[in-house]
Amino acid sequence: MIKKRGLSPVVATVLLIAIVVIIALIVFFWLRGTIQEAVTKFDGTNIQLVCNQVAFDAEYSAGQIFLSNTGNVPIYQFKVRRQEASGAFSTVAVGVDDDLWPEGGLNQGGVYSGVLDSGSATRMFVIPVLLGKTQSEKRETYTCDDSFAKEITI
Repeated sequence: MIKKRGLSPVVATVLLIAIVVIIALIVFFWLRGTIQEAVTKFDGTNIQLVCNQVAFDAEYSAGQIFLSNTGNVPIYQFKVRRQEASGAFSTVAVGVDDDLWPEGGLNQGGVYSGVLDSGSATRMFVIPVLLGKTQSEKRETYTCDDSFAKEITI
């Protein structure tokens, strides 16, 4: 006769527990890599919610852009999204590598004027960029959603 032997119940239980733990660790590290660390502003408020409080004016004339912060939220930088006649978009940062741009950005009541090439754009939108910090005290920029953009006439 042929003797058939299986795994003992103890060994089978240990293997099942090990497999479940390994799968749980894989899922944990996968989720941890996909979830971003929250960026906050002021008193711990999520920076995405602070975009609602941003108020600014933007004008464009003869190759010059004029920006002023009319709200209470400091604006670290601006991005200008240009829409070409073909419908394609290009984005340019305002205030980067510009000696006239205030070092900490535009605080309440701050104004800026500088050169901006519109290229062959048919429409331009100004989008605020805020500076916040992560839980690990690392400074990080956050570009507000396009719904907070202001269109400027060319």
